[in-house]
Amino acid sequence: MGYRPTRSRSRFLIASALLVFLTGCTADRYLMVPKNNLESVQQSVSAQRATLVTMEENAATRHEQLLNKNAQSTQTILDAIATQVEKPNCPPPEETPVCKAALAKSEQSARLEGKLIVGELEKFYLAGPGLVYNARIDSGAETSSIYARNVQPFERDGNNWVRFDVPVPGENSESWVTLEKEVSRWVRIIQANSEEAEHRVVVELQFAIGDHHQVAEFTLANRKNLTYDVLIGRNILRDVMLIDVGKEFATELPSSYLETNNGGEAE
Repeated sequence: MGYRPTRSRSRFLIASALLVFLTGCTADRYLMVPKNNLESVQQSVSAQRATLVTMEENAATRHEQLLNKNAQSTQTILDAIATQVEKPNCPPPEETPVCKAALAKSEQSARLEGKLIVGELEKFYLAGPGLVYNARIDSGAETSSIYARNVQPFERDGNNWVRFDVPVPGENSESWVTLEKEVSRWVRIIQANSEEAEHRVVVELQFAIGDHHQVAEFTLANRKNLTYDVLIGRNILRDVMLIDVGKEFATELPSSYLETNNGGEAE
């Protein structure tokens, strides 16, 4: 009798053959992946990582530069603000005999409604030579006047000027000071005891009465036979001073002005 496998044995053989076949196919499938490509993939990943690191470093550098630039801009703005707010360093103004700072309270003159109260006589400070006269206050005179002699008109730079002498005050003083002023105008004066008119020169003088400083017009007059060398008229009194007829020397000049009352040279 020949050998004939049983049905169960046949099934076993078929299953074994199928398993061997499948095992061989699976092994072939994994073996077909090329291993040399893994190195390229790793190199690509490494390159990408290096690129990311470089980008991060560049971003950090740009961020730091931006912060520095903002800090510099902020400091520039703060410096500009500090420069604008800082108080300017101005040089002190030059002092002049009649343009001093505020006087001490003891040297402040009496006032009424903003007007200086003066008596019939007041101390008069003439700026320039620094002379102090006793001046008569006269509301009946329109223009103030000062004693002057040797009045000599002349021309300077195409303008009319005048040279004249004013007396140095003092009981026994015979000194005179020469001044030169530009002519403000001429006035025509008719004296009560004369029919002929007299033309007088008018100049502007800088002066002080009490703590009041002013520049006003004065006629140059021969006051030799008059008691006082200076007369204050309405051109100065108007809107500035009030007369108390019952007083004399109601104002007080600053002590610094009185110290200079020792004559002086012309301006």
